[in-house]
Amino acid sequence: MAVLSALFLGLPAGAQMARNFPATALRGTLQITQPPEALLNGQAVRLAPGGRIRDLQNMQQLSGQLVGEKLAVHYTLEPGTGLVKDVWILRADELAKKPWPTTADEAAKWTFDPLAQTWTKP
Repeated sequence: MAVLSALFLGLPAGAQMARNFPATALRGTLQITQPPEALLNGQAVRLAPGGRIRDLQNMQQLSGQLVGEKLAVHYTLEPGTGLVKDVWILRADELAKKPWPTTADEAAKWTFDPLAQTWTKP
């Protein structure tokens, strides 16, 4: 515990932890309408049971607390069901990383660098 405290004490105020997104994460706009119902890029979707929404500090957020907000996000979908599985609400520094795929077709054609958390178009 002391080691963790020492690590956090060394961080400057307001420092943000780098988040690593999976290569399956797409970028979009999410608006929770009535949980588990939502709009993803303007299309009706459902949140997966057990899915997670992470806020700007990477803390889990309940979907009911976000009703009506339009959020810039990275998200993953459950294979086979199309349900929204994991959601990360993006900070400005994460949103600035461009390009980022918005469709599975783009992700399949582009190259992802998981260490730099960047995508390269062909």
